[in-house]
Amino acid sequence: MTIHPRVPQAEIHVDGVVDGMTVVSFRLAHGELPDLGLRARGWEPVQPKNVVGQEDPHELRLVYDVHARDGLADDAPYSEPTSSRVRRDDDLVVVPGEEAVPYQRVAVYGIVTSARGVLLARFADSTNASGEWGLVGGGVDPGELPLEALHREVWEESGQVVKVTGLATITSSHWVGRAPRGRLEDFHAVRIAYWAHCADPTDPVVHDVGGTTAESAWVPAADVASVALVSSWAVELPQLLAERDGRARPSTAEHS
Repeated sequence: MTIHPRVPQAEIHVDGVVDGMTVVSFRLAHGELPDLGLRARGWEPVQPKNVVGQEDPHELRLVYDVHARDGLADDAPYSEPTSSRVRRDDDLVVVPGEEAVPYQRVAVYGIVTSARGVLLARFADSTNASGEWGLVGGGVDPGELPLEALHREVWEESGQVVKVTGLATITSSHWVGRAPRGRLEDFHAVRIAYWAHCADPTDPVVHDVGGTTAESAWVPAADVASVALVSSWAVELPQLLAERDGRARPSTAEHS
């Protein structure tokens, strides 16, 4: 993935639907997690259904299937989530008077499979996850639609051409820490992952030389759980692959 300057990101909205009808809709605030935002408004997310984007103005809508929580409906009063899941880097040192800069980042990733396995990317030394592995993907550029960003990132990081087959998951996290270049950030990550298939897999080649990807590789699906995965995917990716293949979900204790 290319390291881009800090630029305005897409405005993010979250919609909850029941039987195809939108029953709740809100703009995602900085640091707000989509699932907690839905629950705080009286709706339980069942699963992410779709991601809809437009270029100008640059907006993304995260669409979830939902059902009412404990008999609550769309007129339920909004209540703040009981847990915001905000964390701080363990080794974070803050200079007196230093304030974290809010930064909300939308990124797309591909769970790319082929006859050769699952496509993974290893983070470069210039990142905070040096040596760890994750999904191919990266940030959505201004005015870019998610699927456009996915195809671009897969090519930049691996040289593969893929066909997207569906939405896999939407995850989000919120923490305070330092960017690789040292800036203190109040970082809100929204990650959209798609299932994708590569019909003609080749030896991966990183075209975005000097970016955050050191290398990419095909890994057998059964071996993914034993790879040094970055924390954002260490639990969820093996579980998603197991569910797809009809295998038992790996224990989360393995990655705690």
